[in-house]
Amino acid sequence: MGLGLAKMRMFQASALALSLFVSGSAFSQQQSFSTAEAGKNGWSMEQNRSASWYLSQHKRLATAIANLQPQKPGVVDAYVISIGLDSDAVFGRESAEAAKVLARRYGATGKTLFLTAGADDAPSGAPQGSPSNLAVALAAVAGKMDLTEDVLILFATTHGDPVSGLAYRDGNDGVGMIAPQRLSALLDDVGIKRRMVLISACYSGIFIPLLTNDQTVIVTAASSQRTSFGCAPGNDWTFFGDALVNNGLRKPQKFDDAVAEAVQLISRWENMLELVPSRPQVFVGENAHVWLDALETKMPKTETPKMGRPAIATDYERPSEANPAR
Repeated sequence: MGLGLAKMRMFQASALALSLFVSGSAFSQQQSFSTAEAGKNGWSMEQNRSASWYLSQHKRLATAIANLQPQKPGVVDAYVISIGLDSDAVFGRESAEAAKVLARRYGATGKTLFLTAGADDAPSGAPQGSPSNLAVALAAVAGKMDLTEDVLILFATTHGDPVSGLAYRDGNDGVGMIAPQRLSALLDDVGIKRRMVLISACYSGIFIPLLTNDQTVIVTAASSQRTSFGCAPGNDWTFFGDALVNNGLRKPQKFDDAVAEAVQLISRWENMLELVPSRPQVFVGENAHVWLDALETKMPKTETPKMGRPAIATDYERPSEANPAR
């Protein structure tokens, strides 16, 4: 399954609770909650958070942003944002390692922000992986970049929904969603046109139509109508993260070859387990290779060892339980 009935009900219950606090407003008079509209608006809510939690999060994000290094004039610099939007541990582990792999491959050490839901449990002291923090991170990176020269590399991993897009969830304390319209608006608002967007979630193909431009690269874990796999909380990787990040992008090979390898791996794993194909999607803008080729001339010449347990190595005797869709 994708977002799942239980989590959708949690979204709706949280929205209803929020409406009770906004008495007299048009929202409070609503008898139903539209996840589609909420996703388009980047709706999110925190509840039961202490004042010290908010202060801690402010300090974490401010420190991470302050540590970003400036870009170098005349050089195509990459800035990486890697975010786990769900507190299921697999997403935190995947986004943490993706931040390292992408920073090394694209020379973004010192130019990388890592955010993860469930940040209280993150040993790295990472900022919370929430929709609002993602918006701040995008604006901060845009402020460091030369928007005509540099590149954003965004990796996002979480559960997905075919209508509301990417789900944000931190246990019972944080809930929200980011639809393609919202992510597109955030990127356009800060002027980031040169971008590589890698999305590990069910139905993530819904992001392609609204994020494309001639300087954009997008790879999604699934088509707009299919689930992706590997998100059991005990896993270290989803199928997509393992295939693309932990395998393809660790090697000194062209991006196109890394993506082709990842797609073949995912197809092989799904065939082995008799799963409905997720059909990863790939889009490369006609002018994207201008910056992509420049970045890849600086790519390390050696492969790094794979980390964590391979997604396919998990017990899959009962795929619907051990390896739910996302």
